[in-house]
Amino acid sequence: MTHTDADQPLYFWNATRLRDALRDGELTAVEVMTAFLDRIDATDDAVNVMVYVLPRDEALALAADADARRAAGEPLGPLHGLPIAIKDLVDVAGMPTSRGSRSFVGRGPQPEDAPHVAKLRAAGALLIGKTNSPEFGVGTVTWNDVFGITRNPFDLERHAGGSTGGVAAVAAGMLPFCDGSDSGGSLRYPASFCNVVGLRTTPGVVPAVAGGGSWSPHSVNGPVARTCRDAALLLSGMSGPDVLSPLSSMTPATAELGEVRTGPLRVAWSEDLGELPISREVREVFARTRATLEAAGVEVVDVDVDFTGAGRAWEVIELVGWFSLLGRDPLEHPEKYRDDFSRNVAEAAVFSTTELIEAEALRYRLFTEFVALLGEFDAFICPGAPVVAPPADLKWVPRIEDAEFDRYFQWQRLACYLVMTQHPVLAMPAGFFEGLPVGLQVVGRYGQDVDLLAVGEQLERILGVVDVHPQLG
Repeated sequence: MTHTDADQPLYFWNATRLRDALRDGELTAVEVMTAFLDRIDATDDAVNVMVYVLPRDEALALAADADARRAAGEPLGPLHGLPIAIKDLVDVAGMPTSRGSRSFVGRGPQPEDAPHVAKLRAAGALLIGKTNSPEFGVGTVTWNDVFGITRNPFDLERHAGGSTGGVAAVAAGMLPFCDGSDSGGSLRYPASFCNVVGLRTTPGVVPAVAGGGSWSPHSVNGPVARTCRDAALLLSGMSGPDVLSPLSSMTPATAELGEVRTGPLRVAWSEDLGELPISREVREVFARTRATLEAAGVEVVDVDVDFTGAGRAWEVIELVGWFSLLGRDPLEHPEKYRDDFSRNVAEAAVFSTTELIEAEALRYRLFTEFVALLGEFDAFICPGAPVVAPPADLKWVPRIEDAEFDRYFQWQRLACYLVMTQHPVLAMPAGFFEGLPVGLQVVGRYGQDVDLLAVGEQLERILGVVDVHPQLG
């Protein structure tokens, strides 16, 4: 592992620094694009995260056009000239969307951008490819039968996490940032495994992909970056209202971070969200993190939140979402889908109305409890994931300490419980255990995503591990 310094390669410059260098004429978009394309060529065979990359001549032509527009004095967006790739659950005009599924193999280029992709394009980002995801985003490790396993740049024998496999590209220096989505940890577990930042946004801050699910606050889109400031920059380019995304209709675009937050911090603290299983390795790093924060003057207060029933309520809402997405096709043609996805849909097809009503009632209870809790604290903090990055041959983590799991989502509960609060949740670097990253989840006030990122930046400066990169290639 190496720490960043003034002589680091362009592909490990933070996105904000790249943006400033482009704006000030220190760099051209062609130089930036070349650095990232070269890095993809040098490392993606090992990591396996880029499932589609724009041909080099086309990507460089995008960059040259960005330089020409800057030279002509045209109005420019906040992401002008910065390359990005999009999670392969999401449509990008002119690129294929496979969703990691055999049932989508052979789909040609898509005709339109998803709502937040259109915003990224309008903000000046240069869309150069798609990043890997498990089938339809099912699970918090990235593997599928179409593209295979996305590996962790810090240890290629381990998972990078999922379903937002693009975190591996950001951690490895293939991209300055990327998008992701999260209904059960898909932004947060991989960020914790790869020493980057992932933000599960307040529902509606980033417009949802068009469709019936756009009415639900369960799954959200959000940014992945190397720092909280970079995440705020990316969020400013992908947030705001969209006429076809109803939850976004009253939500303005967010702003970048201003001055570094320096005031006192008072945080609520939970080691395990009520005795969820947490590995010895994570507990050790989490304890060191608390000591570091307290030594820096952060007031840390242990709190208890009643998450009774949250696991089952999350399952009901999540599985109904899969049934809503594809209907009965996974039941009638299970050979086209992975087994646990078809099982999800089969279970959702027979849920009772009472189960769904009770799940939504519990979600509202947790929402109101976190509104009250965060009226007293700047943030609520718990571990980012219950284990360090698991071995790459696993389909999910089947055991943590004495707890055993027979479903892929059971080891995700540390993330799933927080989904039920509907508050924004930031995953960020906390430290390392024998070279493997360990993260934090930091819950902020509802609708105050940028304020949460400001708190995260203050924590970054105390903990001092955000700029540690893998040795890869």
